[in-house]
Amino acid sequence: MSTAHDDDRRKAPAGERVADWADGRLGIYGLAKANMRKIFPDHWSFMLGEICLYSFIIIILTGVYLTLFFHPSMNEIEYHGSYVPMQGQLMSEAYASTLDISFDIRGGLLIRQIHHWAAIVFLAGMFVHMMRVFFTGAFRKPREINWLFGFLLFVLGMFTGFTGYSLPDDLLSGTGVRFTQGAILATPIVGTYISMFLFGGEFPGTDFIARFYSIHILLLPGIMLGLVVGHLILVFYHKHTQFAGAGRTNKNVVGMPLLPVYMAKAGGFFFLVFGFIAMLSAVATINPIWNLGPYRSDLVSTGAQPDWYMGFAEGLIRAMPGWEINFAGHTLVLGVFIPLVLFGLFLGVIALYPFIESWITGDKREHHILDRPRNAPTRTGFGVAWITAYMIMLIGGGNDIVATHFHLSINAVTWFVRIGFFVGPVIAFIVTKRICLGLQRRDKEKVLHGRETGIIKRLPHGEFIEIHEPLSQEQLHVLTTHEQYQPAEIGPTVDENGVERKVKAPQKLRSKLSKAYYGEDSQIPKPTAEEYREITSGHGHH
Repeated sequence: MSTAHDDDRRKAPAGERVADWADGRLGIYGLAKANMRKIFPDHWSFMLGEICLYSFIIIILTGVYLTLFFHPSMNEIEYHGSYVPMQGQLMSEAYASTLDISFDIRGGLLIRQIHHWAAIVFLAGMFVHMMRVFFTGAFRKPREINWLFGFLLFVLGMFTGFTGYSLPDDLLSGTGVRFTQGAILATPIVGTYISMFLFGGEFPGTDFIARFYSIHILLLPGIMLGLVVGHLILVFYHKHTQFAGAGRTNKNVVGMPLLPVYMAKAGGFFFLVFGFIAMLSAVATINPIWNLGPYRSDLVSTGAQPDWYMGFAEGLIRAMPGWEINFAGHTLVLGVFIPLVLFGLFLGVIALYPFIESWITGDKREHHILDRPRNAPTRTGFGVAWITAYMIMLIGGGNDIVATHFHLSINAVTWFVRIGFFVGPVIAFIVTKRICLGLQRRDKEKVLHGRETGIIKRLPHGEFIEIHEPLSQEQLHVLTTHEQYQPAEIGPTVDENGVERKVKAPQKLRSKLSKAYYGEDSQIPKPTAEEYREITSGHGHH
């Protein structure tokens, strides 16, 4: 006969009972069984995305702490805090509260710096991560939407960073906001209305700190959080890409299970990222607002520079001549408007590139095996050309700093940027493409002749040769697994009845672009099995 004591002894532990209760309503056991053993490939470059994710988490955590002490108000007060050089000065509550966070709140300055450095690392990680995805072709079907998610995360991160470093209302951030307001005003017809709406009247008004604050802590982070969740869901759904190797196909993933191996590795990496950012924040000062003072609309700080991710837009405007024209009774500031249009076009091409390449190549298949950048010379050349243009404009965004530090004329630096913006990317594209083709030729030689060992052997008749070591089957697979695409052809322009077929302009354009991508000058033919057998059979092989 059972007793109440026996029933109590047979009860499951409290944690297990809670898990059973949740499983009965949410089905977590089945969900965990289906996903916790999911396989992830192991390669160092895949950790770039995790750096972005962990930096974003750090930004959220530190941002919550800072919101407890920051006052997003432009009401003017007299400062009586602990920073003596500023005592008695008139400033906004936003600037005063930032000084309090920096000097009076326990750990406030460290948290401020961690927050700012994490934003820098997040955007730098996004930049490098997107370049990894671009150069390896990881954006191809079925991951075009995930590319758009990543692109939107980068762009929204830029504007979130801008609104964030504008909040302290110091002289540097105020100069940046004034710069942005001038760019808005340069937009024909609607620029004035947008400026009045954003700032609540004439600049600087009394509302923009509170408005930027709401945008910075609610609107943009909320959208970004949704994009991060969507991005991770699609990574799970599509499975992770992987580099070519033994046993790896478009239908499987070779790597480590999510639990326990990958989760342990990812957890350790999170603390490494957090530790690095904390160490950087502890030893490297960023945005010392107390050196600049509160913002005044009649003052401009010397050497005003935005964070690096806004340097491209700043460089475009600084390099552009100050052109103005009068049209229909309106003054059009082309010196600002044209750079803004170029900036938008650059971003638009980056966002749509997966669809552009798919249209050019006509490739509608799913791809889960990554390209080696050398095997896609045109794409790699475009990527390096874009980075070159970005870096040149980054120099343009700091032309005054470059001129003073290197004792150069600011006009010389500006003209270098103007010329380099058009010449630099072209040179970078040509050089990169030639390097990729050279690496393809070297891979072909390695497949046919093996790896050079550096061992010299003298034959009986006196000839000196170098011994080549044959490659392993895995190495041969990596060097020969890539596909060789054929350019899209227009086909016969005359049908079987002799009637001339009209070829549409998009078809002609696609054919020309396809030849530029996959023509004879854009890829080296892979060694054939016949070539390999002939050489390895002993005829001319050492």
